[in-house]
Amino acid sequence: MSLDTTTAPQEQATDEEKPAAKPTEATETESAEETPKPKRGRAKGATARKTRTVELTLTVTGTADGDWQAELKHGSTWVARGLAISASAVSRAVKELHEDLSTPIDEVINQAREQQRAKVAQLEAELEEAKQALVELDN
Repeated sequence: MSLDTTTAPQEQATDEEKPAAKPTEATETESAEETPKPKRGRAKGATARKTRTVELTLTVTGTADGDWQAELKHGSTWVARGLAISASAVSRAVKELHEDLSTPIDEVINQAREQQRAKVAQLEAELEEAKQALVELDN
């Protein structure tokens, strides 16, 4: 029987029976750095997208006589003031915008139309009276 003296029996046993190595702190940090975690928020250098808005204010005013005017303001600057527009143009424009807007405005326009009809009827009656008075003076 020969005895191998180059390798100690204790070393042979440790190679075969070595328990699994526990990860050290350094290996845990390295593994965390290798697998990137998703970052929250915006990427560095990226800016938030802003929606560009334009502030235009259109003011349409009308009188009981049916006279309508429009004014347009861009921000704080007046673009147009006191533009005379017809009632039919107002009615068409509002119908294009929305039905909820056209209903009350059409009611106002119809009231003005009725007032104008009454005024025309009154003036026609006055005109007939004036013609009768002129005929009587000529006789």
